[in-house]
Amino acid sequence: MSKLYKIAEKGILKRKKAQIHPTSVVHKEVYLGEGVEIGPYTTIGQGVVIGENTKVGPNVFIDDRTVIGRDCNISKGVVLGTPPQDFKYTGEKTHLKIGDNNSIREYVTINRSTEEGTATIIGNNNYLMAYSHVAHNCRLGNGIVMANAAALGGHVNIEDNAILGGLVGVHQFVNIGKLSIIGGCSKVVKDVLPYSKADGHPLRIYSLNSVGLKRNDFPEEVISILKEAFKIIFRDGLNTSQALKKLKGQFPRQVEIKHIITFIEKSKRGITK
Repeated sequence: MSKLYKIAEKGILKRKKAQIHPTSVVHKEVYLGEGVEIGPYTTIGQGVVIGENTKVGPNVFIDDRTVIGRDCNISKGVVLGTPPQDFKYTGEKTHLKIGDNNSIREYVTINRSTEEGTATIIGNNNYLMAYSHVAHNCRLGNGIVMANAAALGGHVNIEDNAILGGLVGVHQFVNIGKLSIIGGCSKVVKDVLPYSKADGHPLRIYSLNSVGLKRNDFPEEVISILKEAFKIIFRDGLNTSQALKKLKGQFPRQVEIKHIITFIEKSKRGITK
């Protein structure tokens, strides 16, 4: 993927062995990797870079300064890299960067960022289901699932392997931790702890995401430690500072606990309780 970023930065714009439907409109200054397929009635703007073997369906719109990795599947009606829905935006040159092996289903919309030289970033191996929306300046890691019509406000960060149910709404500047799962129709206004299971309107943490941890081959010993950590944070009657102090003393070397501690310490909106 870094190779494609460099191609975009250097302006090396050309077509390789790509299949372009005759009804599509593709700007002459694009880079299409070998094996790329562009479906009928699709429009691709200036400076777009698309990696090898990515399939772009019919009626897709990909706006200027969008970089897409290899082996992605972009379904019908998707709109990528359009200007941010942000009153502060006045035409700055901003970007959308999408990694490899992503599945972007029907009518998904992803905006580019707001500030000059910045980017909305999508990692690798993500699955964005139909009608989901990713706003400006969001950063998504790897292996994330957004179910139908889930929507992110601007500047949302989602860590690896998190799952958002259908119709979930996420407030701007919220952080969602790795391997967390959020139930459908939930309203997310504060940060969601890594490894947690959450649901509700407004959102509440219900428990550790034990099923998700087992599916990702976490040892039982680590799951037990995380259960104890969640008890300390949520059920021991401690405030956040007290809980963090106890975690640092009780689990000084556990990688997952260190991640939770760092996540909480960096939180600006506060964590969901």
